[in-house]
Amino acid sequence: PLIDRIDIHVDVPPVAYRDLRGPESGPSSSEIRQQVSAARGRQAERFAGQTHATNARMSERQMKEHCALDAGCEQILAQAMQSLGLSARAHSRILKVARTIADLEGAEAIQVHHISEAVQYRTLDRELWR
Repeated sequence: PLIDRIDIHVDVPPVAYRDLRGPESGPSSSEIRQQVSAARGRQAERFAGQTHATNARMSERQMKEHCALDAGCEQILAQAMQSLGLSARAHSRILKVARTIADLEGAEAIQVHHISEAVQYRTLDRELWR
């Protein structure tokens, strides 16, 4: 039950020395800050007038409204739930994380790759079922 309460589980391997000393790659901190600020702005608009302003605090009713899934997303999520033996709480966490990933991309709807990425963040769930 404790693991279910953590939204994102990731395994972070050690960084190779050559990567520490090599040229930086990926987006800059300021680019990430802009992306996060834009996503938080989308969430603030979505939850205007509510007692909270983030996806993490969505109720079940709000998840049904803001985390609608197409058939492809439903299939991926159902398969993950069955094959990984995920709980109802993990299901809710996956939807909230997928909604946030979509917000970071500026996407109106949750797409298959958002669900897939959110499922991948359930590393500890997968390790428990091996």
